[in-house]
Amino acid sequence: MTTLKLFGIIFFCGLLSPSQEVLSGLSCAVSPGAMQNVLSDAILQNGLLQQHLQGLVLPNIMGEGGLLNSPTSITGLHLVKVRLPKLSVVLLPGIGVQLTIATKLELSGNCLVGLLSELIDILVDVNITANIKCTNFESGTVQVVIEDCLCILGAIKIKLLAGLLSLSVNEIVLNQLTATLPGLLCPVVDIVVNLVNIQLLGTLNAVIPVGTAGTIHYRLASLPFTSGLFLGLDLDGAVKQVGGSIIPHDSSSSALPPLLDKLLVLGLRQSFLNAALCLLIQIPPQTYTCTPEVFSGASHLQEAITTLVPAGCSTCHGTSPLSIKLTLSGNPLILLEENKATVELSVMIQVFIKHLDGSILNLLLLKADLGLNARVSIAGGRLVLGLSLGSTSLSLESSDVGISNISNLKPHCSSLLAETLLPLINGALGIGIPLPNVLGIPLIKVDIQI
Repeated sequence: MTTLKLFGIIFFCGLLSPSQEVLSGLSCAVSPGAMQNVLSDAILQNGLLQQHLQGLVLPNIMGEGGLLNSPTSITGLHLVKVRLPKLSVVLLPGIGVQLTIATKLELSGNCLVGLLSELIDILVDVNITANIKCTNFESGTVQVVIEDCLCILGAIKIKLLAGLLSLSVNEIVLNQLTATLPGLLCPVVDIVVNLVNIQLLGTLNAVIPVGTAGTIHYRLASLPFTSGLFLGLDLDGAVKQVGGSIIPHDSSSSALPPLLDKLLVLGLRQSFLNAALCLLIQIPPQTYTCTPEVFSGASHLQEAITTLVPAGCSTCHGTSPLSIKLTLSGNPLILLEENKATVELSVMIQVFIKHLDGSILNLLLLKADLGLNARVSIAGGRLVLGLSLGSTSLSLESSDVGISNISNLKPHCSSLLAETLLPLINGALGIGIPLPNVLGIPLIKVDIQI
């Protein structure tokens, strides 16, 4: 189960100072199993660990007191196979992630006991624990370092081809492997973890097209943040229109609220969403003839406006119908509050008459400030907003014929905007804001909280 929490969209990874302000945004939390599966796939299932351990060669093992108290030497000891590897993840507050890999290493070599030379097979249980920290954040990328790596050996099974084995050989092998294996395995784990970091960062640092309107270049906004409850990734993105111009927005870091039953928390801030809405909501001016076929309240709006026209205006009356031009004014603004998302949008409403000679008489120029209720969902890896009309504030900008009282026009203008402009806006938003495939975890069955 994935949980998406709205207060901006923020994908966090980094220790935040107590003074950092919590900005509005949207966050997405992923269950512990999902992140563990991602790391297990990247390190184990894809064969990355096996690949980098494949060339592992151990130092020769020399000892006294083998079979019949003869000197013992084991040479050419190398890794044959990594058996049954398992991976687990634990969060370390303020540090990072503790990665544990439990596996069995199958080793093979030549054993010389006295004058007897035999093949020797060794099966050793190994438990590797590494504390991983993110550091050196720059331009959306981070480095990972292993601060502590502990390699503990468990049971060891030794088999000689001839079956001749003394307890002293067991002891010699155990002592030598305990002394040498950690120094060989931990550097390999360090290499693997850095390769996986590059691979997973690639899922964050992604350029994604937004239909034909432009692109979003996602990247990390800050270092990963870890508590004992979750790993947070703070995502930001450059929103670019077709042609290359970037829509600016505030990229300040924000604090992410904890989600107690999740392990990975992702987020995007409110300012980023505003830039994305500016990219999506690009509706050209719309002109309508005021007839009942255009929208159901057309006749009522025309009647209401006609009653406002001064009786002495000879050019205001005639057979020409009213025309209405709707033009978006300024940029849309999304406001995120607890359990509520609203989009504020301003529209200029021009009511005019176009005479047969081509002349235009502007009866009214109105400004409608809309409060649109936003329904937020995730579909196909995209953040989709659906808007419905919540509130309308109407003000008079100008009138060429002296109209001053517009109090009766509000319900008719609201109907006009709800029936004509709002479907166009929802159509533009229907493409959704594409989200990066963070760590390769699909956003399925998302529970969104505001």
